[in-house]
Amino acid sequence: MRISTNTMYELGSRQISDLQSALVKTQQQVSSGMRILTPADDPVAAAAALGMDQALAINDQFALNRSNAKSSLSEEESILQSVTLLLQSVKDVVVGAGNGALDDQQRQMYATQLRSNFDELMGLANSRDSSGNYIFAGYQTGVQPYNQSATGATYSGDQGQRLLQVGAARQMAVSDAGSTVFESGMNGNGRFVTAAGAANTGTGLISTGAVIDQTQLTGNDYAVTFSIDAAGVTTYLVTETPPPAIPATPQPYVSGQAISFGGMQFDIKGAPANGDTFSVKPSQKQSVFTVITDLLATISTTSVGAQGQTRLANGLAAANNSIANALDNVSAVRTTIGSRLKEIDNLDSAGSDLKVKYTATLKQLQEVDPVEAYSSFTQQQYTLEAARQSFIKISGLSLFNMLN
Repeated sequence: MRISTNTMYELGSRQISDLQSALVKTQQQVSSGMRILTPADDPVAAAAALGMDQALAINDQFALNRSNAKSSLSEEESILQSVTLLLQSVKDVVVGAGNGALDDQQRQMYATQLRSNFDELMGLANSRDSSGNYIFAGYQTGVQPYNQSATGATYSGDQGQRLLQVGAARQMAVSDAGSTVFESGMNGNGRFVTAAGAANTGTGLISTGAVIDQTQLTGNDYAVTFSIDAAGVTTYLVTETPPPAIPATPQPYVSGQAISFGGMQFDIKGAPANGDTFSVKPSQKQSVFTVITDLLATISTTSVGAQGQTRLANGLAAANNSIANALDNVSAVRTTIGSRLKEIDNLDSAGSDLKVKYTATLKQLQEVDPVEAYSSFTQQQYTLEAARQSFIKISGLSLFNMLN
């Protein structure tokens, strides 16, 4: 077989060019540390690496969301801690104002403190975050949630909880509506509320009471009305709204003796006057601002005489129960915040593990083995040099050289 000089040169130059290209590619791999320089180098690995890059980016975004969520929840927890301390201060006011040795003027010191507590609570309820958004306004972050009113405060926000995607399958609430925090405490004992009539003239003190049989609870309103006959015997009559099929009959009254009906039990102490009434109604949610406003009215009203002392005692007892329930409600919200913060820590740990796993997989797909790359580079250098030398020798062959 005869090989022309032109063919010999083409084959030689093509082989040297291929070897040079391979050497340059290996050199680029060594200098960059990457095995895949273009998708054509390894289409399957390139596609897998792209998927790993996307997974890492999503994981990093979740980590950023968790950081933002943690910041928001920590800020809310700090505010609610202040709210808790403030409500405990209000409870101290209730205890102090009940001191029978105080006169109306001395009791006004507690009224002054209550007004300050009210203003401070209003400020906490209208707190803003670092971005200037109202924390307790629900979705209405640009609207001031609370404004003072004659009965306490009006809520202008909504019931929404702002959510953040903190995991592939987890959205977390990073806020709580003001209605949940400040308006979800129950009055009374949480199941029913007892109260003395505003027009009472006797000295009857009604207790908070308790549920003794949940199956008998009707959810109806009751009134306990006292009567004193000509002989001075005191009886009470329980009336229900709506009226039952069989009306109740008057019962003899004994101070401090338990009064039971409809699955509920409480007692009344003292000497109710003829016509005095006491109400028993299902508990309802009550704004803490309304509780403080009512408490302020109770303390500011004169307590001169037995009737005034009785009105004060009944009012303070009702306020004490409502403040305690408000504290329980705030504590419940803080518990959920603590649970969410704990979950964020767990998700952060899982996210860190995923990042290590994704990074290792991506490194395995993309990065070059240094030892293998250096060995290949050295081998290709020798091969290229040998190809050059052999081409030089072969290209110099001719019949004239043979004749010599």
